[in-house]
Amino acid sequence: MTALANLANLIRSKNAGPFVLTLDIMFEDEARYRRVRDCGVITTDLIATLYRLPATQVRLFFCDAALAIKVSIPRPVAQGGVGDSDGHGGQQYAPLLAIEVP
Repeated sequence: MTALANLANLIRSKNAGPFVLTLDIMFEDEARYRRVRDCGVITTDLIATLYRLPATQVRLFFCDAALAIKVSIPRPVAQGGVGDSDGHGGQQYAPLLAIEVP
């Protein structure tokens, strides 16, 4: 098993509007991307569990041409709203780092 952080070239989060976050997992080579994509560990259920959401609120995309996995989830608090501790959404990627990949 290998932590996703050790396989991906870049793992980041950012706003996709005031109500949605996007999580990006990008790879520098096709072998690593396919290893993660094909093992089936990255699922809507896993993301829903990590971010405490219903799986129906998770949108998961495998972008083969870009060697990237993209996820869209609702922001826990609207951007700039009371209680928003991450206005740019740039700190929300952390739960992805420790995902174990066979």
